[in-house]
Amino acid sequence: MVSAGEFRKGMTIEIDGQVWVVVDFQHVKPGKGAAFVRTKIKNVVTGNVLERTFNPTEKFPKAHVERKEMQYLYTDGELYHFMDTETYEQLPLNFDKVEDALPYITENMNVTIKFFKGEAFSVEPPNFVELTITETEPGFKGDTATAGNKPAIMETGAKIMVPLFIDTGDKIRIDTRTGEYMERV
Repeated sequence: MVSAGEFRKGMTIEIDGQVWVVVDFQHVKPGKGAAFVRTKIKNVVTGNVLERTFNPTEKFPKAHVERKEMQYLYTDGELYHFMDTETYEQLPLNFDKVEDALPYITENMNVTIKFFKGEAFSVEPPNFVELTITETEPGFKGDTATAGNKPAIMETGAKIMVPLFIDTGDKIRIDTRTGEYMERV
């Protein structure tokens, strides 16, 4: 059992027999009245997102979620195909289950797929990925790492802010949890 006061992003809980993942949370302590936890939770099966408030002492059972490392193979336009690296079985998934990971994954990359009762519901990219920049404004002589940022488009289509000295064709490391530039590789 986990109390609402212990909620963290990515935590899975059961509410009324359904499994929800905590997308966002905020502890609120108003000047008058009792404290509460404002949350945004997503149903792992249907994908519905709700905003709810809980008393910090309310308790919920923690949902057992299985994690399996799989390799992203390709997309056929509708489905995204993943392969179990141990059994070589393929798993096709719909866009709604992979959309959060798509900006950071490329073909043949290993990802973590979350399952609940044998049903895949989410794809997580590695915490750090190395991607190539396909489009950005040119850098200028004298630009430094602290001078500012400019937008760049990655090989996956993701748009992130990079330092001014980064050019098209450079390979960079990105933190997928925040979507931020880490370093040039």
